[in-house]
Amino acid sequence: MNSISLSGIYNSINLETWEKIGPILVIIAVVIFIIALVENSRIPFDDPNTHLELTMIHEVMVLDHGGVDFAFILYSGALKIWIFISLLAGILIPLDTGFAGLNVILYFFTMIFLSIMIGIIESFMARLLLIKVTRVVIGVLALSVLTLIFQLR
Repeated sequence: MNSISLSGIYNSINLETWEKIGPILVIIAVVIFIIALVENSRIPFDDPNTHLELTMIHEVMVLDHGGVDFAFILYSGALKIWIFISLLAGILIPLDTGFAGLNVILYFFTMIFLSIMIGIIESFMARLLLIKVTRVVIGVLALSVLTLIFQLR
């Protein structure tokens, strides 16, 4: 992986890459998954102490818009989570079968699986306190730096 562009990185991920740096890719996948949950304010990382105040501020901004504008706001949130899990799917399923239809089917099954995982995590985990959220984010940052150090050595 000598490229810093997303297309170069994802084109270089294959089964041989998984054999060489599989543990690093697993850590990167976990980091991207946690970042997706944090960035999209999914349940485990929602702060219960300021939930009411932040919800009121956010809902006022959302409720000021109606119709098409409101649809764009909701669509942007869905698009953000879709982009994150698409990046994650590109790491987890590095297979190029040679058949475009089969690649698309594998991609969609991976997206469905990751969406179900997000739903399961939201269903079974309680909200974390703000102090714990910052610890998790710092831990994710440390994991990211650790994978960078392992990759550069």
